[in-house]
Amino acid sequence: MVMRVATFAVSEQMIAASLRSQGVMVQQQLQEAAGVTSTTFGGLGATSQQVVNLQISVQRSQAYIAAADATDNKVQVMYSTINSITNLLTQFRSTLTAASNSAAVAPDSVTASAQQALQSMQSLLNTQYAGSYIFSGARTATAPVNISNPPYAPASSPSSPDTSYYQGDDQIASVRVSDTQTVSYGINADNPAFEQAMRAFNLVASNSPLSSDTLTEALDLTVSALNDITTVQTNLGSASAALQAASASQSDYQSFAQSLEGNLTGVDVASVTAKLSTYQTQLQASYAAIAKIQSLSLASYLH
Repeated sequence: MVMRVATFAVSEQMIAASLRSQGVMVQQQLQEAAGVTSTTFGGLGATSQQVVNLQISVQRSQAYIAAADATDNKVQVMYSTINSITNLLTQFRSTLTAASNSAAVAPDSVTASAQQALQSMQSLLNTQYAGSYIFSGARTATAPVNISNPPYAPASSPSSPDTSYYQGDDQIASVRVSDTQTVSYGINADNPAFEQAMRAFNLVASNSPLSSDTLTEALDLTVSALNDITTVQTNLGSASAALQAASASQSDYQSFAQSLEGNLTGVDVASVTAKLSTYQTQLQASYAAIAKIQSLSLASYLH
């Protein structure tokens, strides 16, 4: 009891100091192992809200990237489909040109070609991507084109624009790719380029024998449709470029945000390791001092 009375106060102070050093060492050992200031938001102090906001913004950015990339894939399918329509129209133009310039071309074969082209056009405009019709506007569960009679009646020359085949709506598809940017990319099956192509096919498919007026009008419509489809392809190309740029911009932002988060939460591992070495030395000295103090007693001074 004499020893405890003599050494109690100093021993308690040394033990408390050692425990504080031990606590700091444990925290720094965790930092050294994880490479961050703290593995919990509570341990980040005043920077915790900034870190939370950054993580939320990175998640939102990832959602924008996913939307832009998925939409660009859809645009590529649309572009490929329109290429097929262009090829169909180019072949039909050749057929009509030959029929106009040569009496040797059998009218029935021209009519049969037009009927087949009309069926092919319906199939192409009813293309689906990921289970949705891509030329129906917002009515993605509805096939946009129906060439049965009705709704699509046989055409005669002179004709007028007729989109009765169209079963979709007038909504133009778009996608949000950032907090401030939306990219419109939709092309509907009632687009004037497609309507002219459909009418050209319908004119020839529905009339036999073919008059020169019918052939001429169908050829003019085909040429006009091809010209207008070039504009459609250009618009799709621009939409694709905008989507890819938006995705790249979001990726750049993610890199910036993650770097900033790292600056807020990360630690200099080399510096922490050096501090740990210092604390270990101090702690060893504290333990040695505590052992020395606890070995003292009043009896040591009374002899």
